[in-house]
Amino acid sequence: MPDGVEKKTSKIQQRNRSRILDAALNVFSLHGYRGATLDQIAEASGLSKPNILYYFDGKDDIHVTLLNQLMETWLDPLVTLDSQGDPLAEILGYVQRKLDMARDLPRESRLFAGEILQGAPRMAPHLHSGLQPLFEEKCAVIQAWMDAGHLNPVDPRHLIFSIWATTQHYADFAAQVQVLLREETSGHDQATVYLETLFTRLLTP
Repeated sequence: MPDGVEKKTSKIQQRNRSRILDAALNVFSLHGYRGATLDQIAEASGLSKPNILYYFDGKDDIHVTLLNQLMETWLDPLVTLDSQGDPLAEILGYVQRKLDMARDLPRESRLFAGEILQGAPRMAPHLHSGLQPLFEEKCAVIQAWMDAGHLNPVDPRHLIFSIWATTQHYADFAAQVQVLLREETSGHDQATVYLETLFTRLLTP
């Protein structure tokens, strides 16, 4: 192959990689990194273990690939927080986006939570280079809103932590939520009303 010419990935290869990653997301979200095995991923994907190893170097390679794909999606709701918007509406919009993610991407939420609980051994560089500067930027925006009297003064850092805790709970502890609510759904609509009321009362001057 001539220098500078990259080998193109066929549609079958793209499809197989997607099958592997989707199956791995299920396995990792259910069993965690340590409990997951290549055999489980192979069974879930319907591909052989040697076929898995044709596309990825091993379990760690698959896990890192999933985390890398997840990071941009995970940061996007905070990126969207607009410093030029109405302060309370922007905060409530962020809460809603995080709650929607808990409903729509529960496997991804559990994957992220599992990595953090292990001390972020594979995601630490992303936390430092991606999340930390974004977090500090948005905390400064929220603090400016508070200084201007648009929001009740609270610590912006812990406000964001509270939003993460109250929204991601519905994904990370979905089995418990469903039992306690005695219903098949996650109670998304009820959660929306409750959290909107909670943060409105907290932040309204």
